[in-house]
Amino acid sequence: MEIIDLDDYHKNTYFKCLEDWSEEMDEAGNKKSRWYEIYKEKGLRVKLVIENEKAVGMIQYIPIEQSFVDGKNLYFIYCLWIHSYKQGVGDHRRKGLGKALLKAAEEDARTLGANGIAAWGIALPFWMKASWFKKQGYRVADKDGMARLMWKPFTEEAEKPLWIKQKKKPELVPGKVTVTSFIHGWCPAQNIVHERAKRASEELGEPVLFREINTSEKENFHEWGITDALYINKKRVNTGPPPSYEKIKKQILHFYSRRM
Repeated sequence: MEIIDLDDYHKNTYFKCLEDWSEEMDEAGNKKSRWYEIYKEKGLRVKLVIENEKAVGMIQYIPIEQSFVDGKNLYFIYCLWIHSYKQGVGDHRRKGLGKALLKAAEEDARTLGANGIAAWGIALPFWMKASWFKKQGYRVADKDGMARLMWKPFTEEAEKPLWIKQKKKPELVPGKVTVTSFIHGWCPAQNIVHERAKRASEELGEPVLFREINTSEKENFHEWGITDALYINKKRVNTGPPPSYEKIKKQILHFYSRRM
């Protein structure tokens, strides 16, 4: 096992979150690569764990001031992912690779002068489990529904981070079914949802109105307090795991008869 910083050889694999075997990932388009090119200039860090010359795990983190969390002089982990499918490089869980990546990110953040590091977690036994971070010495800094903001201070000067809360929902447009996609670009799964919703809206045509709000632009994010989300009129669609194109299209059609 070797932990490396992202290099050119592994970029395409990283852009697909190690799932370069998946045809579904092709639907995500190039939003993550474009996001990476912008945010690497803002301090984005990416580390990969390599086994047999293949990337089998990854962690990406950034100065918290550049993230969708309110904090100061911390780093924020967008995601930590160990490949868990049978396809591609196979299932590499339960080998301690996640702990190794987290430790490498923490040491890097310390070297860069951060007062601590934070991550988002989920209260349910799913990906990015809050309970797993707790076992690694993290504390709950803030809550928002099932989401937990976890953090590990390195110094006494470290200030607890907080979620930036949602400020508003999309407005209805009379006579239209309004599909609003908030898209940040960092997560291929959310990028897939965006592309499917856009394609379904375009196929249905009138009276569907598709709106894209780029939340990687800070002014847009702070206006809404939303990073990645899909709304049909004012109803938020569950996007994890990504619903199929057919399901998204069906949900849009549901609002046809109810439009004003």
